[in-house]
Amino acid sequence: MIKRFIKKIIPEKVRLDLHYLFFKFKAIFYKGNNVYCNCCNKNFDHFLPYGNKERNNAVCPYCHSLERTRLLMYFLNNETSVFSTPNKLLHFAPERAIETNLKKLKNLNYITADINPAFADYEVDIQDIPFHDNKFDIIICSHVLGHIPNEAKAIDEIFRVLKPGGFALILTLIDFNRAKTFESAEVNSNEKRLEQYGEPDLLRLHGNDFAERLNRKNIDIETVKYFKNFSIEERQRYQLGTGERELIFKCIKIE
Repeated sequence: MIKRFIKKIIPEKVRLDLHYLFFKFKAIFYKGNNVYCNCCNKNFDHFLPYGNKERNNAVCPYCHSLERTRLLMYFLNNETSVFSTPNKLLHFAPERAIETNLKKLKNLNYITADINPAFADYEVDIQDIPFHDNKFDIIICSHVLGHIPNEAKAIDEIFRVLKPGGFALILTLIDFNRAKTFESAEVNSNEKRLEQYGEPDLLRLHGNDFAERLNRKNIDIETVKYFKNFSIEERQRYQLGTGERELIFKCIKIE
């Protein structure tokens, strides 16, 4: 009853802000120097566990970054012009830890989008993006496509609004033991989705064919195993994952 009452009187966006504020408060209990988060530039004794199949040392106790978030931040910093050159960037389902950093950049025309308006600047269905063709230099879409009913339409829409010469960074959960993506109409409940796909709100579990599913005639796709750019010691300290959630598919629109 208390939870229902709170939901009625406090807007969802405010509840989210309070949730992240609570995280920041809890972080004082994890002081140390064993792990480092590049999203908030803080050191901790350890990261917190996270996930339906719990992963140890996964989530930053201060900014709530995950392994894939930290790796993507390193990639944006080291391998793109996001932090130095004027760009129009569209970020779907923005990770708070990355959004906080990118919103500070004066060189960036930064737009966030989500089906839930509490999570972003614009309420957007990725299957029907309300922006004109060839608008964005960069698009970030991390762990979204597995949740979308019409994935092919969403991919078409992403590439439609991407400028020629621009690129999209797409990430998803991948089961490396599967040659093909698995999706079935019989997996139709939260319990079945959790059992078969690993998450209760996934609509498919991508396999090693994910790059093929992204393939379009005017798109050049590079599969980036960026975590391999770091030493074993660095991976341990930064906790950048094993690739199952952290492969970066860099999709460049050919001019």
